[in-house]
Amino acid sequence: MAKTVKLALAGEGGQGVQSVAGIIVEAANDAGREALYIPNFGVEQRGGVSVAFCQISDEKVGSPKFVHADLVIALSDRAVRRTKQYVNENTVFVYDASIEGIENDLPTNAKKVLAIPALEVAKKELHPRVFNVIIMGAAIGATNVIEMDQAKKAIEKKLGYKFEQDPKLREMNFKALERGAELVKGLL
Repeated sequence: MAKTVKLALAGEGGQGVQSVAGIIVEAANDAGREALYIPNFGVEQRGGVSVAFCQISDEKVGSPKFVHADLVIALSDRAVRRTKQYVNENTVFVYDASIEGIENDLPTNAKKVLAIPALEVAKKELHPRVFNVIIMGAAIGATNVIEMDQAKKAIEKKLGYKFEQDPKLREMNFKALERGAELVKGLL
């Protein structure tokens, strides 16, 4: 596990990147690590690009913001364009394979650029509502920033009241988490 991991998750308002970032940071904190998160959405909160910055470390973290990320996940064409500035030669850049028209906008200086079919998996295998949990799994799979069991506990903490009403949701969310990790593991 890396000493400090810097994540930038970006998507359109409503895609759940802020929820994912919050759950990852909570899981890291619960595991005894230092973790900070700051949202960036301003007036774009509904329908604009939303970026979540996270730093997770075994040492004190002074600020969740950073110049370059270890992992950038972009979930829309505008998110791809907006997050290129956080990429350097050590960054893994992940984007959803369903995004069209971005071939010339993908970063050329990244360590790796990976297209994953997260939206397709959500729609065909699970449910569109767990798209963001698939993304969370991809972030964990790409960085190993937290253990999968820690992530499941944090999801349970956040969504447990929904799981009580419909226990099938727990299974679907946990499957989405694992599927997301699988999507990146074979590409790294």
